[in-house]
Amino acid sequence: MIGLEEKILGSILGSALGDALGSPLEKLSHDQIVQHYGKVDKLGVKKIRETPTIPKKGNGYITDDTLMALKICEIYSEKKDHLDTYDIFKLIDKIYYEKTWIPEFQKNFPLIERLFYSEKYIFLSNYLANRDPRSAGVGNMVNCGAMMYCGPIGLVNACDPCGAYKEAISFASAHQWSYGLEAAGVFAATIAAATIPDITIDKIIEIAIELAEDGTKLAISSLLKATRTMNPMEDNANRLCQIVSNYTGINNEFLRPREILGGPSESYTPSRKKSIEELPIALSYVNLYKNDPYEALIEGINYGRDSDSIGATIGAIIGAQHGIHIFPQDILKELQEINGYDFIKIGKKFYKTVSEIQKKDLKIVENIRKLRIKL
Repeated sequence: MIGLEEKILGSILGSALGDALGSPLEKLSHDQIVQHYGKVDKLGVKKIRETPTIPKKGNGYITDDTLMALKICEIYSEKKDHLDTYDIFKLIDKIYYEKTWIPEFQKNFPLIERLFYSEKYIFLSNYLANRDPRSAGVGNMVNCGAMMYCGPIGLVNACDPCGAYKEAISFASAHQWSYGLEAAGVFAATIAAATIPDITIDKIIEIAIELAEDGTKLAISSLLKATRTMNPMEDNANRLCQIVSNYTGINNEFLRPREILGGPSESYTPSRKKSIEELPIALSYVNLYKNDPYEALIEGINYGRDSDSIGATIGAIIGAQHGIHIFPQDILKELQEINGYDFIKIGKKFYKTVSEIQKKDLKIVENIRKLRIKL
């Protein structure tokens, strides 16, 4: 039996590893990855596509996906309770007023300077514009930014996917909306489901589909159906990309090229029919390589496009399901050395926090049970 501590360590380190492995491949198509790299399965790979604002992106470094998730762990450790929408101000305090070691910059810096514009919206909407946090995500670019830090929410709500879904939706509503918010809830639920003892990937995805709404449900269901007919020994990346594009509507606009500036578009806009790309694709690879979870991570990052977020998502899921020992221990050691973060220590501390919160939860449930017996 894999214990909760091992699952928490697995999810945190797995997410960071997937993020770091996928980072140099971000914004590249699968065919471009094959052309330039063949196949990436190790850390330290240099990025071929220039990133002027982040000159050291790639090279085995984690990105803002991991750094934001670690901030959520810190907030839980300080609050020692579940999060609600108004806890977004704790996150704003950490990303704006505190300095964080950012491996890609190789220095301590306010994390907000590393965030993508849609994540800076957290600061703009909630703090500068002083909007009600419960609707502050409205108007943002719809993307996977909120989903990427909701893994710890799933771990706090271990074995309670419904609770994880609701908590992630509540917290992330200060940042995202529409299918970007929905992805945050479903991802947290998926992580919570993955912690259930002896659960199968089929059951994890079944829970994700059951809780998902609208385009997110349709995209996951469609890709799940497709993977059932795929041969994992074949290269399925382009086929998966074609299927998911029916729900994302994003093709050449993924890179936001200059030539589309000012043109009419519905990409990254709210819709009940759309889904983000990262979560359905991650679940597709986890399902396709259910007999070899680590291979799911490697194949997933080589899918390309938002490869670091896809890698982080896969790593968080398989780590929560199988524990830390699903990953090669030498690459985890290298991950920590390259980035200057002791993820093992962070994970162990977070496990203690989760244990404290869950003890409170049990007391609340027991009190409710006693009261209902009297009714």
